[in-house]
Amino acid sequence: MKNNPLKQLGTLGQSIWLDYIRRDLIAGGGLQQLIEEDGLRGMTSNPSIFEKAIVDSPDYDEEIRTLALEGKGAQAIYETLSQRDVQSAADQFLPLYHSTDGKDGYVSLEVNPHLAHDTNATTEEARRLWAALNRPNVFIKVPATADGLPAIRQLISEGISVNVTLLFGLPRYRQVAEAYIAGIEARAAQGKPIKHIASVASFFVSRIDALVDPLLEKLIAQGGTEADLAKKVRGQVAVASAKMAYQIYKEIFGGDRFSKLAARGARVQRLLWASTSTKNPDYADVKYIEALIGPDTVNTAPMETLDAYRDHGEPKPRLEQDVNEARRVLERLPELDIDIDNVTQQLEDEGVEKFNKPFDKLMKILAQ
Repeated sequence: MKNNPLKQLGTLGQSIWLDYIRRDLIAGGGLQQLIEEDGLRGMTSNPSIFEKAIVDSPDYDEEIRTLALEGKGAQAIYETLSQRDVQSAADQFLPLYHSTDGKDGYVSLEVNPHLAHDTNATTEEARRLWAALNRPNVFIKVPATADGLPAIRQLISEGISVNVTLLFGLPRYRQVAEAYIAGIEARAAQGKPIKHIASVASFFVSRIDALVDPLLEKLIAQGGTEADLAKKVRGQVAVASAKMAYQIYKEIFGGDRFSKLAARGARVQRLLWASTSTKNPDYADVKYIEALIGPDTVNTAPMETLDAYRDHGEPKPRLEQDVNEARRVLERLPELDIDIDNVTQQLEDEGVEKFNKPFDKLMKILAQ
């Protein structure tokens, strides 16, 4: 295990997290093994992950029955199950949280996805979940919708650590970083401590290629002058977007405005690469880990991607390689009649729906 590629990521400044949660993994010693042997530093969940865990595993059946007999409804049962899993996982990560001075060791729980376009309801639910979980090393996941931004700012100002999710576009990423810094500033202005507040901005990667590549493949099939350019940028847009996001991160968190807060103990809001499993079988199964390794970043991956990286990953700091080429990839998309801002807005809308559907399915199953 000495040369485990997953462990080597830590030496390059990147934290590897698991995008998966299930009770048997936590209770059966699997999570502890990942922490010790692979250097796993955190865990993320979402409604889709909980839907699969609860529906596909018998581990929850007895507790569901008990809660149902107590007269609990489907949503209350879901909240109890999900919160217990997050608390149990957070407890296993607590020594890591302390040993890294609060940099790592976090477990994330998402607000109800149906609240993605309701600022007040998102804020209220996040406060309630934060209080119910009652752990220093949890993140409340809030979507990076236009209505999510004021909620992010408010929650940070209240000292609630936030994982900003469903983030696809570069202009929106700037707004997310602004909301975080404004929240820290508001808290500092009240004379309240800011050192313990943590946040990550979860930039979804592979879904960008999954939407753009079919558009490019159509142009390639048509031939002509656009086909050559389409060939060059196929499979490149997601990584290019992430590389440019990191340049924005360095600009914002290396600037004067944040440095004043950092002097008072504020932490940077790290970029977290999400949606890093490869959707296209033509591409390497570790494509979205290999290209995005760099300091002060996080990569959260599902179990099969972690297994693949442990087996044949080649860790090197590539995040700041070919930055000019990445910029050119994005700049040339309009020549192919692809508006990246429209693409990322579509992905955000679809992303909300992709969490609503499994959430609703789970509610129906629990009701039954």
